[in-house]
Amino acid sequence: MGCGTKEPKITQLCLAAIQRLMSHEVVSETAAGNIINMLWQLMENSLEELKLLQTVLVLLTTNTVVHDEALSKAIVLCFRLHFTKDNITNNTAAATVRQVVTVVFERMVAEDERHKDNPEQPVLAQGNSNRRSVSTLKPCAKDAYMLFQDLCQLVNADAPYWLVGMTEMTRTFGLELLESVLNDFPQVFLHHQEFSFLLKERVCPLVIKLFSPNIKFRQGSSTSSSPAPVEKPYFPICMRLLRVVSVLIKQFYSLLVTECEIFLSLLVKFLDADKPQWLRAVAVESIHRLCVQPQLLRSFCQSYDMKQHSTKVFRDIVNALGSFIQSLFLVPPTGNPATANQAGNNNSGVPVSAPANSGVVGIGGGVTLLPAFEYRGTWIPILTVTVQGSAKATYLEMLDKVEPPTIPEGYAMSVAFHCLLDLVRGITGMIEGELGEVDAECHSTAEAASSPAQSSGPQDSQSPSDEADQEMVSRAVWEEMVSACWCGLLAALSLLLDASTDEAATENILKAELTMAALCGRLGLVTSRDAFITAICKGSLPPHYALTVLNTTAAASLSNKSYSIQGQSVMMISPSSESHQQVVAVGQPLAVQPQGTVMLTSKNIQCMRTLLNLAHCHGAVLGASWQLVLATLQHLVWILGLKPSSGGALKPGRAVEGPSTVLTTAVMTDLPVISNILSRLFESSQYLDDVSLHHLINALCSLSLEAMDMAYGNNKEPSLFAVAKLLETGLVNMHRIEILWRPLTGHLLEVCQHPNSRMREWGAEALTSLIKAGLTFSHEPPLSQNQRLQLLLLNPLKEMSSVNHPDMRLKQLECVLQILQSQGDSLGPGWPLVLGVMGAIRNDQGEPLVRTAFQCLQLVVTDFLPTMPCTCLQIVVDVAGSFGLHNQELNISLTSIGLLWNISDYFFQRGETIEKELNKEEAAQQKQAEEKGVALNRPFHPAPPFDCLWLCLYAKLGELCVDPRPAVRKSAGQTLFSTIGAHGTLLHHSTWHTVIWKVLFHLLDRVRESSTTADKEKIESGGGNILIHHSRDTAEKQWAETWVLTLAGVARIFNTRRYLLQPLGDFSSAWDVLLDHIQSAALSRNNEVSLAALKSFQEILQIVSPARDSDKPETPPVVNVPVPVLIGPMSGPGLSRPFVRTDSIGERLGRYGSSEPPVVTDELEDLNLWWAAWNTWYRIGSESTKPPATFDKLTFIPSQPFLTALIQIFPALYQHIKAGFSMDDLQKLGVILHSAVSVPISSDASPFILPSYTEAVLTSLQEAVLTALDVLQKAICVGPENMQIMYPAIFDQLLAFVEFSCKPPQYGQLETKHIANAKYNQIQLFAPAEWVALNYVPFAEKSLEVVVDLYQKTACHKAVVNESVLQNIIKTLRVPLSLKYSCPSESTWKLAVSSLLKVLSIGLPVARQHASSGKFDSMWPELASTFEDFLFTKSIPPDNLSIQEFQRNESIDVEVVQLISTEILPYANFIPKEFVGQIMTMLNKGSIHSQSSSFTEAEIDIRLREEFSKMCFETLLQFSFSNKVTTPQEGYISRMALSVLLKRSQDVLHRYIEDERLSGKCPLPRQQVTEIIFVLKAVSTLIDSLKKTQPENVDGNTWAQVIALYPTLVECISCSSSEVCSALKEALVPFKDFMHPPASKVQNGES
Repeated sequence: MGCGTKEPKITQLCLAAIQRLMSHEVVSETAAGNIINMLWQLMENSLEELKLLQTVLVLLTTNTVVHDEALSKAIVLCFRLHFTKDNITNNTAAATVRQVVTVVFERMVAEDERHKDNPEQPVLAQGNSNRRSVSTLKPCAKDAYMLFQDLCQLVNADAPYWLVGMTEMTRTFGLELLESVLNDFPQVFLHHQEFSFLLKERVCPLVIKLFSPNIKFRQGSSTSSSPAPVEKPYFPICMRLLRVVSVLIKQFYSLLVTECEIFLSLLVKFLDADKPQWLRAVAVESIHRLCVQPQLLRSFCQSYDMKQHSTKVFRDIVNALGSFIQSLFLVPPTGNPATANQAGNNNSGVPVSAPANSGVVGIGGGVTLLPAFEYRGTWIPILTVTVQGSAKATYLEMLDKVEPPTIPEGYAMSVAFHCLLDLVRGITGMIEGELGEVDAECHSTAEAASSPAQSSGPQDSQSPSDEADQEMVSRAVWEEMVSACWCGLLAALSLLLDASTDEAATENILKAELTMAALCGRLGLVTSRDAFITAICKGSLPPHYALTVLNTTAAASLSNKSYSIQGQSVMMISPSSESHQQVVAVGQPLAVQPQGTVMLTSKNIQCMRTLLNLAHCHGAVLGASWQLVLATLQHLVWILGLKPSSGGALKPGRAVEGPSTVLTTAVMTDLPVISNILSRLFESSQYLDDVSLHHLINALCSLSLEAMDMAYGNNKEPSLFAVAKLLETGLVNMHRIEILWRPLTGHLLEVCQHPNSRMREWGAEALTSLIKAGLTFSHEPPLSQNQRLQLLLLNPLKEMSSVNHPDMRLKQLECVLQILQSQGDSLGPGWPLVLGVMGAIRNDQGEPLVRTAFQCLQLVVTDFLPTMPCTCLQIVVDVAGSFGLHNQELNISLTSIGLLWNISDYFFQRGETIEKELNKEEAAQQKQAEEKGVALNRPFHPAPPFDCLWLCLYAKLGELCVDPRPAVRKSAGQTLFSTIGAHGTLLHHSTWHTVIWKVLFHLLDRVRESSTTADKEKIESGGGNILIHHSRDTAEKQWAETWVLTLAGVARIFNTRRYLLQPLGDFSSAWDVLLDHIQSAALSRNNEVSLAALKSFQEILQIVSPARDSDKPETPPVVNVPVPVLIGPMSGPGLSRPFVRTDSIGERLGRYGSSEPPVVTDELEDLNLWWAAWNTWYRIGSESTKPPATFDKLTFIPSQPFLTALIQIFPALYQHIKAGFSMDDLQKLGVILHSAVSVPISSDASPFILPSYTEAVLTSLQEAVLTALDVLQKAICVGPENMQIMYPAIFDQLLAFVEFSCKPPQYGQLETKHIANAKYNQIQLFAPAEWVALNYVPFAEKSLEVVVDLYQKTACHKAVVNESVLQNIIKTLRVPLSLKYSCPSESTWKLAVSSLLKVLSIGLPVARQHASSGKFDSMWPELASTFEDFLFTKSIPPDNLSIQEFQRNESIDVEVVQLISTEILPYANFIPKEFVGQIMTMLNKGSIHSQSSSFTEAEIDIRLREEFSKMCFETLLQFSFSNKVTTPQEGYISRMALSVLLKRSQDVLHRYIEDERLSGKCPLPRQQVTEIIFVLKAVSTLIDSLKKTQPENVDGNTWAQVIALYPTLVECISCSSSEVCSALKEALVPFKDFMHPPASKVQNGES
C-alpha cells in the first residue's frame, strides 16, 4: 500500500521494507504475487526503477515462492525496464535480467538435485510435438522451460508465449541471454528431453536463419547483379551468433551432431577470401576456440570424417585454415579489387586466382626487427595474440561495438598461426597421452595373458579382447584424425616455415612439424610421417637444393601439386628462394658434378637442429624415414665440411678440393655442438628397439650406397658420412651386435669393393675396427662360451676375401695379424675363418699381400698349432699347401713346403692326443649326421679322422708335386716320399688303400699328363743369370725329372711296404695301375724317363716269393727275400694297430729265425701279379720297339740303354712265370727281341755304343738278347717234357738273328747308314743326327754258334724233328753261303760252312732214321740248293784275295764234297732220287765247268780249282761205278751221272771245234782252251774208270755214248794249241781197247 501511494519517499521506504521482509523469507506465495503486481504498477509509472529492479532480484533470489505467472510477470518487468530511455536503468535492468534468468535456471538445477534420489521418473513424453505440453516438468523446470522458449521466440521476432506484456526486444540482447543460459546450464539441456527438444527445434533453426546474410554475402560483388538486395552482414549479430555456435558446439555437440555439421561448415565458409575481413577474423577466432579442445576435435572426427556420407568436417577445418593462411599471402589485405595483378605463381603449377598486390608492404632488403612472415613481397607481422593453449578472442568479445572494427594487419594471420600450433599441440598431446595409457594397459594385460588361467574359458578372455577392440577403435580415430589434418597442416606449416623471419616463430613451426612427424611415426602413418620429415629436411637445405631422396619419396607426391580435398583446393606453395635470411655458411653441394657453391642460412641451421632433435628423441618411430633424415644430415655435414675421424665421429675438417667452405663465426661456434649432437644421435641408437635400429642401419646403408654411386668413376673425395656413422652405430650397440651385424658388415663389405680408394679405405677401416672391437668387447655370455657369436663376428673378415682390391686385402690381413697377436689363444672355433682368410690370397694379388698372409701362417704354425682345435689342423695343411702353389715368390713356396714338413712332425709327435680329440669330434659329428639323416661328408671319409689328416697332408704335397716350377716339384716330391716313408707307419692298415689310390696314383696320373703335354721349347735361362744345364733346358725335360722322381718314389713304397699293401683287398689292381704307369713312363719319348721307368720295374721285380723246395736250385731268383706278413688279426679294434717300425729288410728277416718258415702270400695271387708284370713288359717291349709308320727329324727311336734294360728285365721276370710260359708267350718274346735288336742308333751316340768296326764285339743289348734266349733254353732243358715243344721256336728266333749277318734288319722305312760310313760323320759334331744300323755280324755269328750248340744237344728231340728245324737251319745258312764273297764279313760264310758241316754231321743220320716218315722230305731239295749255291757261287772273289787264301777257300769246298761223298751218297737208298740226281749234276758240274771266270792269264794255273774238280770227278765216278749195286736206285744214279758227264763232254768239244775254225789264226781265249784241256783229261779218266769196273755194271748205252765221242775227238787234231794236243793224245790212246774186229751175225743173240 505504501508503494501504491506513488510518492517517491514512501515508495523507497516501502520497497526497502519489503526487501527486508523478503530477505527474512517471510513472504508467502500470494504475498509475493501481490508484491509483483505492485512493482508492475510502479514500473508502469516509471517510479524508482532501480529500486524496483533491486526488489525483484531480492524477491527472486531469496526464495522460490514466485512461480509461473508471477515469475513471468517479474521477468517481463525487468525486460521492460531495460528498454527505458535512461542509460543507467537500461544497464542495470540488463544486468538484472541476466541475473534473473540465471536464478530461474539455478532453481531448476536445485530442484533436480532435490529429486535426484527420487526413483520414480516421470514417463518421458514420446514424440512431444506440442510446445506447451510441459506437464511432465516440475514447477521450477517448467518456469525455466517457458522462459527459454520465449527467449527463442523473441530473438526470432515472434510473440512470446509466457512472457506476456513484452513491448520490445533486441536480437543482440536475446542472443546474449541465450548464450549465457547455454553456457552456464548445459546439464539442464542435456538431462531433460524437453529442453534438448527446444535446442534442436528452436535454437538451431534460429541460428541458421540468422546466419543467412553472412553466407550469401560476397565482398566486392555489385548489388545490382543479384535479383534481390542482399542483406549486409551485421557485425554484432554475427559475432554473437558465432559465440552461440561456439557454445552449442562446445556444450551440446553430442545432442546436435547434424546441426553442428552445418555450423562447422558455415564457419569454414566464413574464412573464404571474399568475406569481409572482420568476419574472417571472428571466424578464425571461433575456430581457434575449437582448436584448443582436442577432445571436441576428436569427436568431430569420429562423427563426421569417419562416417561414410558426411562432410569431412575436421579435414575441412584444417584445410580451411591452410587456405586462409595462403590467401592472406596472396590477397592484398586491403580487399581492393582494383589492383587485380595476376601474380604468376611460378613454383607451383597452379596459377594464382586471387589478385595479388605487388606493391604491398615490401620492406626493401627485408631484415625487419618486427617478427613477421614474409612471402613474395607480402609482409605480415606476427602479433602476440594469445597465450599458447588458450583461445583468447579479441573480436568475439567486442559486445559493445556495433560497427565492424578495423582489424590490424597480421591479426588474422597470427590467430590462424596460433590455431595451427594449438591444433597440433592439442591433438598430439591428447593422442600421445592416450597412447601412453594404452601401452601401460598392454603391459598389464600382457602380464595377465601370460598367466595360465587365461585359457580356462571364454569368460576369462573377455576383458582383454574388449580392451583390444577399444584400442582398435581409438587407434582408428587417432589415425583418421591425423590423416584428416596432416595435408592441410603440412601445407600451411611449410608455407609459414618458408615465410617466417622470426626465430621464435620458426621454432614453433618446426616444433609443430616435429611433433606431428613423431605422432605419425608412433601411429605408423608412414606417408604423413615422411611428408613432415621431408618438410623439415627441405627447410634444412638451401633452396632448390637437388636432393633426390626428398623428391622421390611418398611426400614428394604432395609438393608442387594442387590437390583437392572434398572440393577444397589446397595449394602446396614451394619454398621461395628470395628468403631474407642471414647467410651463415657457404659450402659445396654434395653432387657428382658440384656446380658452384650453396649457402646455408641461420634458418637452415635451425631446421637442422630440429632434424637432429627429431632423430634423437623420436628415432624409434622414424622407420624408413631415417633415410630422409640421414640423407639431409649427410648433405648438411658435407656443406659444412665435417669429415669423419677415428671411431666414426665427424669433426670440422677442410675439404680437400674445390672452393673452400666459408663459415661465419656464428656457425663456427655451432659446429662442435652440431658435431657433438650428431655423435650423440648415433650413440643414442643404443636405446632404440631392435626394429628401429634396423631402420637406422638400413637407412645408413642406402645412403652409403648413394654415396658409392656418386663416387664411381672419379677419385674425388667421397661422402663418408654414412660409413662413419655405421661404424659409430656398430660400436655403441656392441651389446646386441648380433641383430645388426649382418646388414652392417654386409654393407661395409660392399663399400670395401668400391673403386674409389678413399671410400674403400674407410669401409675397411670401419669393418676391421668393428671386428676388433667385437672380439675385445666383454659380451654376456663371454665369447668363449658363445661360439656362434664369435663366428658371426669373424665371418666378415672371411667375406673380405672376395674383395679384389689389394689395399683391402692388406687391411684384412693386418687385422688378422692383430687378432692373432691379441687373441690368438682364444680363437677356438674362429680358427677356420681366420685360416680361411690366409688361404684366400690368390696368386695374382701381388707380392706384399702374399708375404703378409704368409707371415700370418708362419706365426700360426710356429705358435698356435697346439692351441687350435684339432679339427682345424686340416685347414692349416690346406692353407700351407695353397701358399706352396703361389708363384709370386719361389722362396715362399719352398718355405711353405718346409712348413708342411714341420706340421707333419707336429702330427707325429702329438699323434695320440690329436687322434683322441679327432675321434671324439668325429663321434659327435656322426651322431649329428645320423639325427639329421644325412651322410657324414668329409674328404677321405671311411678312413679314421687322424688318417684323414695325414691323407690331406699327402694330398697337398701331391698337388705341389705337379706345380709348374721344377724346384717346387722337386722339393715337394722329396718331402712327400720322406713323410710317407718316415710317418707312414702311423696309418691304419686300411688307410694305405687311400694313400695308394687317392694320393700316389692320382699324383702319378697328373705327373704323367703334365709330362706328356709339357712344352718342348727351349728355356733360355732360369730367370736372372742362372744358366740351365742342357739336360733341363725345356719344360719337358724338367717335367721328366719330376716323373722320374715320382715313379721311383711310388715304386719304392710298393717295394718297402709290400708286406702292408699285399693284404689289402685290391693289391692286384693297384699293381696293375702301377705297371700301367711304369708302362706309360717307359714308353715316354724321354730317354731319362723311360730308362728310370725300367729301373722302377726292375725294383718292383726284386720282390719274389720265397724259394720253395720244389724250385730247382739251378735257377736262383734275382733276389731271394722272404716277405714277412704281419701275423695276427689285421682288423684290431680302433687303436690297437700294430706299429711296424722296422723297415729294413735285414731287420725284418731277423725276426723270422730258421725255425719258423715265413708266412707265404698266396701263390696264386702272386702268380697273377707276375703275369700282369709280364703283360706290361710285353706291352712296353712291343710299343717301344714297333717302328713308326713315318719318319721325320722328330721321330722317336728308343735308345740302346733303354732297350738293354728292357731285355735285361726278362730273365728275372721269367723266373716267376716259367711255370705257365707258353708258346704264345714265347712268340711274343721273340717279336720283342727281334724288334729290339733291329733298332738303329743315332750317329751321335754311336761312338759310345758301337765297338769300332774291326772288333767283333757284341753290344750290351745283343748280349742281353742272347742271355734271355739262353735262360729260356736252359729252362726248357730242365723243364718238363711239354716244354720241349718250344725248341723250334727258339731255333727260329736264333736263325732270324743269324740272317742279320747278311741282311741287317730294317726298322720300318728308316734309312740307315751303314756303320762304316757313320764313322766319317763323326767329325761334324753338329750334323743332324742320322740313324746308324749296328754291326750285326758278331751278333749273328754268336747266334749261329748258339744254334749249332743247341742243335747238337737237341737234334733228336721229337719237336725238333717234327718242326723241320734242320731244314730251317740249312735254309738260313744258304743265304750267307750263297753270298760267299759278297757277305758283309768274310768270317760269316766261313762260320756258316763249318756250322753247316757240324749240323749235317749230326742231322743227316737223324734224317735217315726218319726217312720213311717223310718228315725230312722237304729238307733235301733245300740242302741241294744250298750246296749248289755255295759250291758254284755267283759272287766274285775280291781282287785282293791272295793265292794262299784262295787255296784255303778251295780246301773248304773240298771238305763239302767230302761230306757229300761220306755222308750222303753212301746212303743213297734212304735219300730221294731227285736229290741224288741233283747232287750228281752238281758233282758233274764241278768236275768240268769249275773254273772261275775272272782270272788273269797269269794266275790261271793256280786259280783253276783243280783239287776241287778232281774231287768232284772222283766222287762222281766212284758212285757211278761202285760195284756194289744194291738197289736199282743206285744204278740209276750211276747211269744218270755218266750220261750227264758224256753229254757235257760232247758239247764242249763241239763248241771248241767251231770256235777254232772261226778264229783262224787268232788264238782262242785262255778259258776256253783250259776248258777243252780239262774235258779231254776227264774223258781219259772216264775210260780208265769204265775199264776197271765189272762189265756187267756198265750199261751198253754208256759204251755207245763213249764211242760216239771218238769222231769228235778226231776233229780236234787240227787244233793249234800244243797243250790241247798233248791232252788230246792222252784221250785218244784209251780208244784202242774199242778196236775189235767186227763180229759175225749171231742167231738168237748168242755169240
